[in-house]
Order: sequence, then C-alpha cells, then structure tokens
Amino acid sequence: MMYLFRGSDTQKARAQAFAWIAVARAKEPNLAYARLAREELTDAALEDAAASGGLFVKRLLVLLDDPFAPVRAKDAEEAGDEEEAVEARGNVLDAHLGALAASDNAIVILAPALTAARAKKLATFVKKEYVFDAPAARATARGFNGALVNALSAKDPKLLWLEVVRAFSAGDAPELVHGLLHWKARDLAEKGSRAWKPAEARRLSLDLIVLLQESRRKNLDLSRELERWALSI
Repeated sequence: MMYLFRGSDTQKARAQAFAWIAVARAKEPNLAYARLAREELTDAALEDAAASGGLFVKRLLVLLDDPFAPVRAKDAEEAGDEEEAVEARGNVLDAHLGALAASDNAIVILAPALTAARAKKLATFVKKEYVFDAPAARATARGFNGALVNALSAKDPKLLWLEVVRAFSAGDAPELVHGLLHWKARDLAEKGSRAWKPAEARRLSLDLIVLLQESRRKNLDLSRELERWALSI
C-alpha cells in the first residue's frame, strides 16, 4: 500500500512525512525501515520494496524521497553528463506503481513538487494522499530545519556540524537529518548557488548517498557518520 505526501509547502510536506513515519515505527517496532533517494531507485530496489517480508521481518516501511526527476535538457545525454542523462531518460518508479500499491508493505512517497498530471496518476494508486499547499502566510513547521540547510548552502563545515549536532540534540532522527541534507544538496545542484558550483553540489548529493549506503552495509552509526561528513565538506 502506498501513501503520498505532496504540496507546494515543501517544508511542511517533508516534516509531516517524517512525523508519519516516526509514528508508524513506534506503533510497529518490528517494521523494517529504509529510505530510498531518487538516485537509488532501480528495478531491483523497487521489487524488493514490494516483496513480502522474510523470516525475521514481516513488513517493510519504505520512504521514496523525492523520486521524480525534474525535466532536463534534451541534449543532456549527448553532452556526456551521466547523472543528467539518467534523469532525462525518465523515472523507473512508474513501472512499479501497481506492484507497490498491491504490496502489504507501507510505501511512503514524498514528492512535494508534482505536476497536476503526475499527482492525478498517483492518486489512483495510493491508499491515502496528504496535500500540504502553502497558504499566503505560514509559520515554519518544526521538522524542517532551516538553520541546517542554510549552513549547507553557506558551505560552512563548522556551522553545519554544529547544526547537525543541534538537530540530534533536539531529537531529530538521523534518517530525517540525512534526508533533509540530501534534499538540499539536490536543490543546490538544480538551482545553483554562489557557494556551490553545480558539479560540486552533484558530488555532494552522491557523497550523501554513498554515506547512507555504507552506514547500512557496515552497520555504522549514521549520526556519527553525518557529523564527520559535515566537517569534511
């Protein structure tokens, strides 16, 4: 079964998605949780997400974090930019929507920026849709850490490390902090920044993916790994 979190209020959509996940994990402690970023979506990964649990894990909770790639230039592949070309070829998730919707696992799709056509298509597959559109005036929701993403934007390692530590002290889960940092890295790569060149921001995004994969594979403390990474940028 799938759940969709979207809307023009990106901050609130992200905060509410992670809050929903925290509640679900508290209600069902044996639920195995995994977060997949756009770059990690493959046929094999999505087939695993839809598959039934094994001997020790009955159900999975999988977050697909901002899975839909933005539109890229038509000549991206010809230009030789491998990452851009992958995004230009489309999204692998479309072919697996039926299987994910029919699965007993809980699949959360966090996709704040959706076209109307894409949102309409997803609505036919999801069990429940949560929409968070920004009103004319709103307060910043707790869960979206503006100081954290601003420190990354400023390319300030010491300040970023401090904000990472503060986030953990405030009770933010390592997965939430990683997800927010990775979202901001992709945002920097797509929109540009005075502090970060596009190639540097793309490298930043890929480094965060590798960090998460290595922490899972080697059973490392994700919070400690994020602190080390923050000081290395």
